[in-house]
Amino acid sequence: MRQVGPNRFRGEIGLYFEDFEVGHIYEHRPGRTLTDADNIHFSLITMNYHPMHCDANFASKSEFGKLLINSGLTVATVLGMSVPEISGKAVANLGWEEIKLMAPVFAGDTIYAESEVLEKRASNSRPGQGIVKVRTLGKKHDGTVFMSFERSALIKCRSADAEVETIY
Repeated sequence: MRQVGPNRFRGEIGLYFEDFEVGHIYEHRPGRTLTDADNIHFSLITMNYHPMHCDANFASKSEFGKLLINSGLTVATVLGMSVPEISGKAVANLGWEEIKLMAPVFAGDTIYAESEVLEKRASNSRPGQGIVKVRTLGKKHDGTVFMSFERSALIKCRSADAEVETIY
């Protein structure tokens, strides 16, 4: 919370570039329990109608015996979980690397995320901004790591943001 007037405070999202420290790990909460409805809806609206995501009869005959949660949904959910800490003050996402899917996710699994700061540096071309690189893990409620990826974001510095009047 940031005080914006006498007895008045405004919620904020994200960390400033100066707040990040290499080696810090942020646990993103709350978790999210994924459902068959989430999976089927996401799969169909993204036109990924592979039967392992939306045909329970087909999936029942697979090695898993049930529908798999679409990996696009898990990537999007884990990424979204990290926004309040990692990129809430981002000017831009610069890219994702090394997306790895290590274990299946099923309806009923609750997933969590955590991000470790790998690197940070001031931007050479954008004064008042810096680049932060993190590795984010997706974990199931039983502790199984099912996903990892690295991403870089261009983050505002506190001093540069103080110069801009927020009007919303």
